[in-house]
Amino acid sequence: MRIKIKRAIEDPRERDIYRVTLIGGVVNVVLLLFKFVAGIVGHSAAMVADAVHSLSDFVTDVIVLVFVHISRKPKDKSHDYGHGKYETLAMTLIGIALLAVAVGILYSGAMKIVAWANGEELKAPGLLALWAALLSVVLKEAVYRYSMAKARQLQSQAVEANAWHHRSDALSSVGTAIGIGGAIFLSQRWTVLDPVASVIVGLFIVKVSISLLRRGIGDLMEESLPDEVEAEILRLAGSVDGVTLPHDLRTRRIGNHYAIEMHILMDGDITLREAHSKASEVEALLRKHYGRETHVVVHVEPQ
Repeated sequence: MRIKIKRAIEDPRERDIYRVTLIGGVVNVVLLLFKFVAGIVGHSAAMVADAVHSLSDFVTDVIVLVFVHISRKPKDKSHDYGHGKYETLAMTLIGIALLAVAVGILYSGAMKIVAWANGEELKAPGLLALWAALLSVVLKEAVYRYSMAKARQLQSQAVEANAWHHRSDALSSVGTAIGIGGAIFLSQRWTVLDPVASVIVGLFIVKVSISLLRRGIGDLMEESLPDEVEAEILRLAGSVDGVTLPHDLRTRRIGNHYAIEMHILMDGDITLREAHSKASEVEALLRKHYGRETHVVVHVEPQ
């Protein structure tokens, strides 16, 4: 156990991912406690929904910490390509968690709207709920910007997914603030704005969760890299002197790294040593462009 902890601390990328996630986790804990109190004391369905959203953020922070640590393990006998897919799995689980939260929020808000339509009088939320919503907007947007900048720097899918989770919480809090504010400052018949806001929050979360699930499941199902990336790979390989007609390209993601396999044509009269040297040059060029941990396999064919 001591060895594992030491390796985690010495790995700059993993250490930065932990730091980013922990910062977001601390913000989430503070906000979810404040939101639950504000939602219950302030009689706001929208704020309680927002609190549940913050709780899901905290849970996904824990998922990221666990799975990123696993994904950094080197390849072993049972994982020839390493453990990078665990990071993709983390992103997929975040999407599932978001979708589950969204369904609960939509159901709760819809039931309150139905009750209001049937003549039930809804209680107007208190000012505490409004202040909680405004504080959430400011803090979560700040955490989103910080996390997204780090995700691009670290090239981490899980951190990027978590950043979007922070942004979804910030934007949902905007809708929550509008709904709560309208329910407070307008007449009694506008108290329905509070559950309406919770439904809008739910719909937005559904959109974000589906986007994350589509990307995560695509990577887990070995979906190829985008067409523009594959075109760039072929161009780079063909730029090496002596290499012609790169073809039979196969690509996929392994966590936050690319896996590239291709065939190239070379002069059939050169020596095996020369052919191997050129193939190695192609591999080195691709790793320089896409990262040193890029998995590259080049098969040489005589022209």
